[in-house]
Amino acid sequence: MACALAGGAWAQAGQGIYTCIDSKGRRITSDRPIMECLDREQRELGRTGVTKRVLPPSYTADERAKLDAQRRAEEEVQARIAEEKRRDRALLIRYPNQSVHDKERAEALVQIDEVVNAVKRRVDSLAKQRKEVDTELEFYQGDINKAPSWLKRKLEDNESQALVQKRFLDEQALEKARINARFDEELVKLRQLWRGLTTGGSAITTR
Repeated sequence: MACALAGGAWAQAGQGIYTCIDSKGRRITSDRPIMECLDREQRELGRTGVTKRVLPPSYTADERAKLDAQRRAEEEVQARIAEEKRRDRALLIRYPNQSVHDKERAEALVQIDEVVNAVKRRVDSLAKQRKEVDTELEFYQGDINKAPSWLKRKLEDNESQALVQKRFLDEQALEKARINARFDEELVKLRQLWRGLTTGGSAITTR
């Protein structure tokens, strides 16, 4: 459609030099109307370089809308590329080599392990309390319905706390897996970046 319009709009174009600046900011010259500049003005220059006339854009409103949508899509792609490059630079600054990355992973996992160990100590304490409750229940033939209310509450509280600690341990296991997955994913990307820097002559190594 655009080619047909160009042919119609510029059928009377004489021999000369055509010039324009395309959507990427490049100046283009040709001995005929320039297809890359159908959406913008083009100038026809005479032999002395003086503008003989200005050719208007030849796109229809619908074509121009489609072109604008295409440009926006291209700008979004470029923005994503720029953002990815920014994240890559930040990642390299934070982790100049694998030793630094490994150290941060280990520190993050140690924090999880410290929490888990504290929870396990609490679980052991609850297990001892439960044994004491069970010992007291022996007096009632192990029938909680025959036990006094204070002993029932003690058992309920113990069971409730044990469930809380179990859920917390499960959450920490998931968090540990999440941390490892994050560092594994980063390491794949970082190895590519480190390799690129090394290939370019950088002193940064991957170990």
